[in-house]
Amino acid sequence: MYTVEEFDKEKTKVLRYILYKKRTENEARKKRERKENEKRKRKRKRKKKKKKNKKKKRKKERERERKKKK
Repeated sequence: MYTVEEFDKEKTKVLRYILYKKRTENEARKKRERKENEKRKRKRKRKKKKKKNKKKKRKKERERERKKKK
């Protein structure tokens, strides 16, 4: 799942945040999880949009081809 370096990097981020904001470790973890989930959601939305746009583009191309044949 994570390499050791990635894990250490994330752990360091959390610890710095705790020290900077003077928050508990659980608060910091929850906030980081929330942010990661939001990023994933945005990424999924973008993928869906791209897929939808591709479908529309294909449909338009097919319609053009049909018109040319007539």
